Amino acid sequence: MSEMQVDVLLGLQWGDEGKGKIVDVLSPKYDIVARFQGGPNAGHTLEIEGDTHVLHIIPSGIFHPEKENVIGNGVIVDPFILKNELDGLKKKGLSPEKNLILSCKAHLILPSHRLLDAAYESSKGEAKIGSTLKGIGPAYTDKTSRSGLRIIDLFDASFEKKYQQLKAEHFRIINMYNYDYKAAVIDGLSFEQYESQWLKAIEEVKKLRIVNTENYINQKIAEGRKILAEGAQGTLLDIDFGSYPYVTSSNTITAGVCSGLGIAPSRIGRVYGIVKSYCTRVGSGPFPTELHDDDGHKLREAGHEYGATTGRPRRCGWLDLNALNYALMLNGVTDLIVTKADVLSGFSTIKVARSYRRDTGGETREFDLDAPELSPVYDEIQGWQKSLANVTEPAQMPQKLQEYINYIEKKTATPVSILSVGADRSRTLIIAENLK
Repeated sequence: MSEMQVDVLLGLQWGDEGKGKIVDVLSPKYDIVARFQGGPNAGHTLEIEGDTHVLHIIPSGIFHPEKENVIGNGVIVDPFILKNELDGLKKKGLSPEKNLILSCKAHLILPSHRLLDAAYESSKGEAKIGSTLKGIGPAYTDKTSRSGLRIIDLFDASFEKKYQQLKAEHFRIINMYNYDYKAAVIDGLSFEQYESQWLKAIEEVKKLRIVNTENYINQKIAEGRKILAEGAQGTLLDIDFGSYPYVTSSNTITAGVCSGLGIAPSRIGRVYGIVKSYCTRVGSGPFPTELHDDDGHKLREAGHEYGATTGRPRRCGWLDLNALNYALMLNGVTDLIVTKADVLSGFSTIKVARSYRRDTGGETREFDLDAPELSPVYDEIQGWQKSLANVTEPAQMPQKLQEYINYIEKKTATPVSILSVGADRSRTLIIAENLK
């Protein structure tokens, strides 16, 4: 049997593009869905027959019991959050332990990582990066400095000793920041309460199917199985290519699939890039097309733009072609997926940034957030001003919506293969013939 390639699905903006829903929609076409980076800072929201689900660590293909879901080595895992996620799925009648596989090389987020995260963030004052306070940065720091603990360590007789040593080092740093950890609240619990629940959760995590997922994935490739790699966050939050330092701590781009799952670059196949029909961002950092007016408020309310992980209101703005083309370049996107088209239905005029005007004069299409202040130069597009509630086929799209899609395709030289016109999995228009 000929070897298959791994298809990739990832976000092209600052996260929150609707990846969870699209993974769920595409899952029937694949045998395996595998997360390759990030951790519980992700909030992948799926709406299935009116029931809303939010996943943080578990891949979004979990609602298809016949599909295997893999948490790869590039993901960092908080056992407490993972256990709660498993319990939530079980309450909905699922048996996630039957089709979930966890990498033994995935790193652990310790309770003290979360305290460190809070200590670092509070020390920054007005320079805060907008951390989700899930311990992501400190856990990846320990991974890079070769002092972290991994899933495989849970089975080591010396785990308790290793845990206490790393915890002591964390508290040494926390005390340097004069951070009052005793007053800290982690997911509604004191540190001691959280730690107690975290340690109990370990026993449940150890019951999962835990393997060297790089061997498993490559074996499945050799067998001809179809695999979809699911990314978290978004391209513009990539540790190397995002709006540093206001970024996440992992590689969110296609290249991250290779290190996050242990596959060769030649194994990458189709790359689905997801983009909202407008832009949003959570937390601090540059955002050239951000709106502070009624249009921005209207986008936030119509799009229900509040963080699935943090609950924080998202900053909203118009679509930015400069940023989008930069993300397309980095990822080698073969298929664009545009989400939340329905949110723009209430606008008579829709704006799209085609370039930036430099404060020194002249225009540029180069996306460089380290450059001096840039002002977006907009194209104005007539809106369709029609509800999309009854649109179930691409042919039923309002003409002005079709023109908006055509405009995006022309400006990005990339086909739009899927269009999302509502939150539920059923509100998805498959445009590409080879996806139907």
